[in-house]
Amino acid sequence: MKAVICGTTGYTGMLLLRILATHPDVKAIIPVSSSKAGGKVLDADPGLSPVILEKLEKTDGCLVTVQEAAALKPDVVFAALPHLASAAILEPFFGRCVVIDLSADFRIPDPAMFAKAYGQAPPRQDLLGKAVYGLAEIYTEDIKKADLIANPGCYPTASLLPLFPLLKCGMIQGDLIINALSGISGAGKKAAENLLFCERTENAGAYSPGRTHRHTIEIQKEADLAFAAAGKPGSGGAEVFFTPHLIPVKRGMSVTTTVNLASGITGTDVRACLEAAYAGRVFVCIEPARIPQTRDVWDTNRCDIGFHTESGPGNKSRLFLFSVIDNLVKGASGQAVQNMNIRFGLPEATGLSLHGAL
Repeated sequence: MKAVICGTTGYTGMLLLRILATHPDVKAIIPVSSSKAGGKVLDADPGLSPVILEKLEKTDGCLVTVQEAAALKPDVVFAALPHLASAAILEPFFGRCVVIDLSADFRIPDPAMFAKAYGQAPPRQDLLGKAVYGLAEIYTEDIKKADLIANPGCYPTASLLPLFPLLKCGMIQGDLIINALSGISGAGKKAAENLLFCERTENAGAYSPGRTHRHTIEIQKEADLAFAAAGKPGSGGAEVFFTPHLIPVKRGMSVTTTVNLASGITGTDVRACLEAAYAGRVFVCIEPARIPQTRDVWDTNRCDIGFHTESGPGNKSRLFLFSVIDNLVKGASGQAVQNMNIRFGLPEATGLSLHGAL
């Protein structure tokens, strides 16, 4: 299999290089960079072993342009590109190979919702209906047939994996209160004052709270679909209130979601629902006896999920869901490779790590 990586020199693209370098079914990697085309891959990323050059033979170990990559007729393209720019750069590949886009350009099928989240119309509205949302454990069957896969954001991945089965089973009522903590790498590899070491170290805080963060719309869209599957059209009256926080770590994401349980639903029901939903799925681990931590999933494609229930007045019970991922792996590059594996009929875990780094 020949794989193109567009946006190779960012964190997401660099991690894709590392994963695909040891993926047994990827025989050739074609690295693309608009700003560094012609340069040596090992100069751009000295962290790579020279062993990767075996898979870079088609470009002589160099970064190439989009046009050069398209001429090599790849089987799959990973786009680790900025939101609103990705679709235009991917033009030579649509309809010619499988495209897995890690930007937001195809995640929201409704143009009005997209414009609300990103401030303008979707760049390729004509392709929105063809894109499959790449939340791998939820949309597996659709991904198997898709030629355009919209890889979810890291915040929606960590938030939705514990929520979606419970919403679909009708176990949750009322609003969804989501608080998420993210490592700094979630902002990408860019120069920005608020991301400087002296600004972030020993410092944590919220930003874009409530309904103001653009990922809120992505999460709300999926919550509405899950409610509809439970026979509750719209969103069952539930709104997503999402507050992200930056914390002084490089990578890792921890999400706590607070919801009300439907009448009569117990912690035993919650556990049974989650375990049934993810039976046989190696990348989702249900941990009812403990609260997972980010270090458990460093450098893995796992999402570990825990929960806690408390009884309240009037027979109302509250559920606390805890989920952790590595935002660069399950939240980006790892899930993209997982989607490739599903799409090409490979074992889902091929080339991906199950065990956390020490």
